[in-house]
Amino acid sequence: MAQKPGIPKGTRDFTPQEMARRNYIFNTIREVFELYGYSQIETPAMENLSTLMGKYGDEGDKLLFKILNSGDYLKDAPDDLLAARDALHLTRHLSEKGLRYDLTVPFARFVVQHREAITLPFKRYQLQPVWRADRPQRGRYREFYQCDADVVGSDSLLNEVELVSLIDDVMARLGINVTIKVNNRKILTAIAAVIGEPDRVVDITVAIDKIDKMGLDKVNAELLDKGLAPDAVNALQPLLTLAGTNDEKLASLESLVGANPDGAKGLEELRFVLSHAAAMPLRATVELDVSLARGLNYYTGTILEVKARDVEMGSITGGGRYDNLTGVFGMPGLSGVGISFGADRIYDVLNQLDLYPAALSAAVKVMFVNFGPQEAARSLECMRHLRANGISTELYPDAVKLKKQMSYANDRAIPMVAIIGEQELADGTVTVKRMDTGEQSTLTLDALLEYTHENSR
Repeated sequence: MAQKPGIPKGTRDFTPQEMARRNYIFNTIREVFELYGYSQIETPAMENLSTLMGKYGDEGDKLLFKILNSGDYLKDAPDDLLAARDALHLTRHLSEKGLRYDLTVPFARFVVQHREAITLPFKRYQLQPVWRADRPQRGRYREFYQCDADVVGSDSLLNEVELVSLIDDVMARLGINVTIKVNNRKILTAIAAVIGEPDRVVDITVAIDKIDKMGLDKVNAELLDKGLAPDAVNALQPLLTLAGTNDEKLASLESLVGANPDGAKGLEELRFVLSHAAAMPLRATVELDVSLARGLNYYTGTILEVKARDVEMGSITGGGRYDNLTGVFGMPGLSGVGISFGADRIYDVLNQLDLYPAALSAAVKVMFVNFGPQEAARSLECMRHLRANGISTELYPDAVKLKKQMSYANDRAIPMVAIIGEQELADGTVTVKRMDTGEQSTLTLDALLEYTHENSR
């Protein structure tokens, strides 16, 4: 017996109903992106490893999917590395390309490569899959979609404020109650300096970014394991346990890191973003969270993360300011800020909370029953008229028993069935049946169009 086929761990198939739900998410996000003036681009699924490596920190580099060179990929591999089974150093001889880890680094490469063809500031969005060789678990996949919006070529903090508003609009349209967490990487840099570990800012940010998942005690243990002095870890505690309103947290931070130049600048930027957010009629809660670190090395200023309040799930949106990313591709001094919606996590949240519109369950609005060649021909004429007016229709392809055709419509959750039999052929009408109530009406074609419009809302 043949083995049942499967798919790689951390990936998923999606049924037509699931795709209708996912497209609802994508279309909602796309509409808001365009409402805010962002233009769509796409980049390849694979990039040169030289583009990707070193942009996400050591942990990120380990999660890159590498693609073996085509042909004899072992021909350039040194014998000593092969004999030693040195996978780390062999990689650069076996692989020149990798699947993209996110959309931000490819976007930075895009900006530099197409610098002559774009106008700054440049606002772009992308809705494409990314891949990470992570351990699959609930809400975490190896292949997943990101929906990114970025603006480059502007230092203005109004861009951050606009992104907070954009996030709020998307989540409100989807019906998700969220908290938008805000921090600033300059604050984290200042914290590292204040506790006497200025050269360990990456270790500190990578560790404290895990507080929500691991808890404070395990984060402290990780910091000690990384070699931070116990006194430094103890000095970090008041900063990681700030409480109160945003204004109260800002006041506490002022006393703790305000004398540090990075701390003073970070506080200035935080005050600007938080005060403007407070002045807007947002539906989301905006919260200053000093433990928010966003473990990617390229963030330099404001950092954002979004959590759903009514379901246990990791962040469903994140992003921040990156001042130096394009510099590694030969275009220094270009500042950017962006966010990324995790479409797959949003999909899981909407599934758990059952927040989809009821109309999504029926892609086809009307199915025409097939009684034979003449009836089918007349049905096709009617279907062309309905389709020309935006009503999705389908003709059952075979003239089989009515019960089978009606079962098909029921299984597909098609809300209306149209019947053209001998009588309808004779008088030029169509009988339409609503599947939810069983109500039947015999109508002219124009009346059928009006009826289907009314019952498709």
